[in-house]
Amino acid sequence: MLTTTHKLSILPLLTLLFLLNPVTANKCTHKCGNVQIQFPFYLKTTNTNSNTTNYPRGFDLSCTDKHETTLYLPSIPTKLFIKHIDYTSQQLQIYDPNSCLPSLLSTLSNSSISPYKFNSPYYDSDVVKHDVSFFSCSSTTTSTSSSCSLLQLDSAENFVDPRIVSCTKERDVASVGWYVSNDDPDTLLLGWSKPDCRLCAAQGMKCRFRSNGTRGETECFACKTSKLAKSTIGLIIAGAVIGLMLLLLLAIVLLYVYRFFKMKGEDQARIEKFLEDYRAMKPTRFTYADIKRMTAGFKESLGEGTHGAVFKGMLSQEILVAVKILNDTQGDGKDFINEVGTMGKIHHVSVVRLLGYCADGIHRALVYDFFPNGSLQKFLAPPDNRDVFLGWEKLQQIALGVARGIEYLHLGCEHRILHFDINPNNVLLDDNFAPKITDFGLAKLCSKNRSTVSVTAARGTLGYIAPEVFSRNFGNVSYKSDIYSYGMLLLEMVGGRKNTNISAEETFQVLYPDWIHNLIDGKDVQVNIEDEGDIKIAKKLAIVGLWCIQWNPVDRPSIKTVVQMLEGEGEKLVAPPTPFDSTGSTRTNAQPRRLNLELEVIHEIE
Repeated sequence: MLTTTHKLSILPLLTLLFLLNPVTANKCTHKCGNVQIQFPFYLKTTNTNSNTTNYPRGFDLSCTDKHETTLYLPSIPTKLFIKHIDYTSQQLQIYDPNSCLPSLLSTLSNSSISPYKFNSPYYDSDVVKHDVSFFSCSSTTTSTSSSCSLLQLDSAENFVDPRIVSCTKERDVASVGWYVSNDDPDTLLLGWSKPDCRLCAAQGMKCRFRSNGTRGETECFACKTSKLAKSTIGLIIAGAVIGLMLLLLLAIVLLYVYRFFKMKGEDQARIEKFLEDYRAMKPTRFTYADIKRMTAGFKESLGEGTHGAVFKGMLSQEILVAVKILNDTQGDGKDFINEVGTMGKIHHVSVVRLLGYCADGIHRALVYDFFPNGSLQKFLAPPDNRDVFLGWEKLQQIALGVARGIEYLHLGCEHRILHFDINPNNVLLDDNFAPKITDFGLAKLCSKNRSTVSVTAARGTLGYIAPEVFSRNFGNVSYKSDIYSYGMLLLEMVGGRKNTNISAEETFQVLYPDWIHNLIDGKDVQVNIEDEGDIKIAKKLAIVGLWCIQWNPVDRPSIKTVVQMLEGEGEKLVAPPTPFDSTGSTRTNAQPRRLNLELEVIHEIE
């Protein structure tokens, strides 16, 4: 049984064989090789008429396996090979396939070719009868390209043909009717007079016997199937072209299917490798091509951060991820891979798990779990904004969750991990609004027994950078730098807006601490809190935030103390003195160190 693919494969071959068939036909016309056959001729094997007895005798033709058209007359012992049939002049050209026309002429006479007669190639009238002589010659004396050993010459020629010098005359034949042209010595013209179809041929019509006529009367008719035959050939050619196009299309589809399943197999292997790493709690290394594939060419952006853009990705139908493309990558990535290896060991409920990373050439990327609620920044709003504000209970849970995550980074790992970029954009919220600390692009590792860490450049987001990170005049950099950033985060959660402002003159101002003190003292009217319990939560978060942003790192509490303060009722908490006046400048009587805003900023070089 042939399949669809096999049928499509043999369609062009069958069409080509049909086009190359030596015998093609429609209802009015047949063809054998280059000879067109129509009334009064007919092919014995391909005639489509049911009754061939009405055809005149002597007009039946055959088509050989070599696509040669032959005419057989009973009075001639050999076949006549037809080169061309002219239906307008009603004459045909015969030839000898062995290129020895004289041997054929020696057997012909006027009576043997009936119902035909000999014609002249130059005149429409009959050829004038003349005498000829046949000579037997060797092939070398007649022609170098012919094997014919018989030569026929007109007996009326009064000169000696040099070709017969070495030949022997076989016989003379008188009153022959044929005429061989010197221009075409290999063909002989035969004509017929009845049936007479010359008028029909001249009008471009076909000819046939009149159905009710007598004595072989003919009539002209338009053969509709002639145009149909042309259109059929056109359809066959069109079918061949369509067949080839279908084959090409099939090849393309098969190639596409092959590549699809190959890529699907590779993707499946990649997913299985990822799931294996996922269960083993270690990050997977991806190529940049993997990153582009899982993000669909970075189609859906989740936001733009300080250190790169974040895009939504998909590892499978069930696993959605967030992919952060890091900016300003340098070096061969060894330091990046080492730090990522350490970060990959972090497993805490309040820290985003690193699923994978990319260090491919100049490309650096981090792959995390996807959280549809986005970052905490989206939910920082005043309490009267009911559409965004999460409620004081939920804010307290988020603040405590972030503090516990920082506590794990500072105390729960083999090495102390300093984040250096705690801010609302780097705190993600899951479906239950549980916080997850993310973005460890600026993180630094240090031993737990070291109180300070060497940092050669400012790290973090403006407004959350601890003073000692920005300038060494305020002390050494330590884990207390993360406490400062966390304190600014708490104050923004209480105030429902950003804690910093850059004016038109590009002067930096810290906005909250002064009015936060007023809130604690009950003098603030900017935050409207009605419920007594909510007031307690707001004051507790505000007091803890104020302690965390003390200029002197020694005055800030450790993260363990912060967690204890948040877990308590907060009634015994006392607010520290504010280091700011109403304009956001430092008070000299409250803080021995002043913030020198004219210090040269150290740019990031790591």
